[in-house]
Amino acid sequence: MCVGDNVVRRAQELLISQGVLEGRAGSGTYVAEPRQRVRVVRSSAREQPDGSPFRADMKAVGRQGDWESRTEAKVPAPAEIATRLGIAEGELCVRTAYEFLADGRPVQLSTSWEPYDLTAGTLVVLPEGGPHAGAGVVNRMAEIGVTVTHAVEQPEPRQATTEEASLLGIQKGALVTHIRRTYYSDDGRPVETADIVVPAALCEIVYEIPISR
Repeated sequence: MCVGDNVVRRAQELLISQGVLEGRAGSGTYVAEPRQRVRVVRSSAREQPDGSPFRADMKAVGRQGDWESRTEAKVPAPAEIATRLGIAEGELCVRTAYEFLADGRPVQLSTSWEPYDLTAGTLVVLPEGGPHAGAGVVNRMAEIGVTVTHAVEQPEPRQATTEEASLLGIQKGALVTHIRRTYYSDDGRPVETADIVVPAALCEIVYEIPISR
């Protein structure tokens, strides 16, 4: 019996949503291996002078944590990003797109924006390049005399876009948590903002809240 392409596509989407199949960007659709949900911990106390909290989270569950990134300098800020950074729409930014990996498979996405005039001409202008590559926002800003004191995060649930679903190997429209995070310096200036996408089927988000005594 022959079936149409639309029927096959809907069947694949259903099996992906049930975790039976998984899509891999640029490769195709495969039978999914059992995947344990990864714990993603959000806490200001986890900022470290060396090492990565993400890698520590992955190590805690027996996974190898890593990431891939792509940076573009001098990208005009869209209206929403400009508002979050306290700059004019169209002002130049450094934009970095991340894919966070557990055992080589994507489990989280992030797009980071930094005002170009803040880091231009310094060794930290590229978040993943130069002598401070991968050191994180807090440590990189400290290298140019900017003290980051706090971050604000706004999480909300939504459905995955087509691009996000393709990158993460999940069904389009699957539930994700979208976190808008902004880092602030000691004088109240936003120094970086990011859109973090965490798929509900692959990760659980845990917030640690430090208690001052």
